[in-house]
Amino acid sequence: MIKRELYMSCIRPFIGTELIKVMTGIRRCGKSVMLELIKQELRECGVNPTQFISINFEDMSYSHLQTAQALHDEITKRAKEIGGKVYLFFDEIQEVKDWEKCINSLRVSLDCDIYITGSNARLLSGELATYLGGRYVEFVIYPFSFGEFMELYRSIAPDASIQQCFQKYLLAGGMPYLANLRYADAPSKQYLHDLFNSVQLKDIVKRNKIRDVDLLERIIAYVIANVGMTFSATSLSRFLKNQQRTVAPETILNYIRYCCQAYLFYQVKREDLQGKQILASNEKYYIADHGIREAVFGGNMRDINLILENIVYLELLRRGYEVTVGRMGNREIDFVCDKRGEKLYVQVTYLLASEETVSREFGAYDNIRDNFPKYVVSLDEFDMSRNGIKHRNIRDFLLAEEWN
Repeated sequence: MIKRELYMSCIRPFIGTELIKVMTGIRRCGKSVMLELIKQELRECGVNPTQFISINFEDMSYSHLQTAQALHDEITKRAKEIGGKVYLFFDEIQEVKDWEKCINSLRVSLDCDIYITGSNARLLSGELATYLGGRYVEFVIYPFSFGEFMELYRSIAPDASIQQCFQKYLLAGGMPYLANLRYADAPSKQYLHDLFNSVQLKDIVKRNKIRDVDLLERIIAYVIANVGMTFSATSLSRFLKNQQRTVAPETILNYIRYCCQAYLFYQVKREDLQGKQILASNEKYYIADHGIREAVFGGNMRDINLILENIVYLELLRRGYEVTVGRMGNREIDFVCDKRGEKLYVQVTYLLASEETVSREFGAYDNIRDNFPKYVVSLDEFDMSRNGIKHRNIRDFLLAEEWN
């Protein structure tokens, strides 16, 4: 088990408090492992494992507990047999009907410490917000970063250089289970393909009662092919029309929103840096794991520019930045990042191979007059920093402890 200290350092201050700890993220990104890491930490602090109650709601043997009342009765009964504080771990809680009523009631009636995971962003909207308003903390868990991937991959291929690890990461992505398959190509692809199908079927089609599955598949295929490209629902609507499918832009936006709620895609809004406003149209979308893209769609090496962007974007999210795409006049900055008022600008490109590319990537910052760090990252091995703008090799950038 990888320690995943990036997340543990955020969760640790809340261990033992009455706040409900909620971990969300795409199916199979390692949320259950986070629960195990928390249990491990509690044991090290002297908590007796007999105080733990763990339930994974994807396990059929707990299907009788998938209503709020049944779960509440079961936990109350089991808690009576435990002396002292009870530690509750609920995996994939969204399978329980009205689960938020049960969790809120347990929080009030028991001396307990509660941890839950779920694969849907809507978990914490609407109902839950009213029941648990201000009484929970949320942590989004992402697939492995390059650093985490390398740690695991080197346990399988100890002699792999950083370059070889990165080459593998570009194709395999960061889904934790691939290490169990020793990152073998065919089994890894099959696993990722099946994972993609289960996200599509369980977390998108079933949850949102989608009838036109063919349309959903076409929209997903289009977004996957165009990760990191600005596009509008209207342009996608025109594209589908050419395929003899007439669809309203509104329907397209709903379907994409369902995909974002299942953490398959992340939407990045565009920001006008001069007018300081969010632009209404032409967002970008990135996929939760670029390995899924390679397995389902292929072409990661052909579209390497987009894949590098996707990798950097997710790394920015992992480190707690809020990210937008910046526009300054007719120039675009890939990522404008903000973490509690600390800003960072990042341009991503494949190679700074020509003077034209160099002036485009570095020139994007010409009109930005603040003193926050500005980066251009690429696969080049030589440092081409200039005019106060830092150039970094993408591997070094991803592995850096901090950016300043």
